[in-house]
Amino acid sequence: MTTWFASPSDVRERLAAVHYLPDDAIATSVFLAGALGKPLLAEGPAGVGKTQLAKAVAAATGARLVRLQCYEGLDEARALYEWNYKKQLLRIQAGAGESWDETHDDIFTEEFLLERPLLRALRSAEPTVLLIDETDKADVEVEGLLLEILSDFQITIPELGTITAAVRPFVVLTSNATRELSEALKRRCLYLNLVYPTPERERDIVLSQVPGIRADLAEQLARMVATLRGLELKKSPSIAETIDWANTLLALGRDDISEATVADTLGVVLKHASDQARARKELGL
Repeated sequence: MTTWFASPSDVRERLAAVHYLPDDAIATSVFLAGALGKPLLAEGPAGVGKTQLAKAVAAATGARLVRLQCYEGLDEARALYEWNYKKQLLRIQAGAGESWDETHDDIFTEEFLLERPLLRALRSAEPTVLLIDETDKADVEVEGLLLEILSDFQITIPELGTITAAVRPFVVLTSNATRELSEALKRRCLYLNLVYPTPERERDIVLSQVPGIRADLAEQLARMVATLRGLELKKSPSIAETIDWANTLLALGRDDISEATVADTLGVVLKHASDQARARKELGL
């Protein structure tokens, strides 16, 4: 089994080196996921750094990142594997006169197999981080496809047999909690609930991600974003949008969060007209 991290403190140091600042809960969960060989289910609202966590683990460890983006209608052919039907048809046509048994044994081979993200991660000979992103957006049936992988790290292909992971991947599943995931899926995972960071931690994230920004400006920005998240909005600002706002202020040469600055740049962090209207009213802009 691959040794991913030596300890939670090692997680903190190595993720910080790639500009991801984990708190104690994140560092401990990531360490245990690697040490126990268990998938990590990171759940929370959009924009709290779930996807970025998987990317940071890959960057910190030098592992290959394989991503399965979930969506409604995702099926086995897009998640696991499918056969190259056009190439198979050409082979059948070229082998006219052969028996079906001869043709069948020839067309259901590695040459005609198309890897999708789940199979690609399992067959990787190098350390791999498998990101199954926005699992809750996929249909319930997709969870059934994941159970064998998340428990035994293997996939059964009827024509080829069972394929077991050569190197067990570090698996991160993310969910925005738009629907409840099955208990069978959750049992196979460690669970990490991610929430928006405190203003102090978000200030540190901004300082890490935006070179050249002053500490006091990053502090003002983090506290303003916290204020916005306290409003009843359709979509609260994400951490990435906070970073975008910081870069916006630098690009405009603004050195404080004045009412005029907030009014001029609100569209960087609030992407719904109703949210902007509420913010302007609540903040008296």
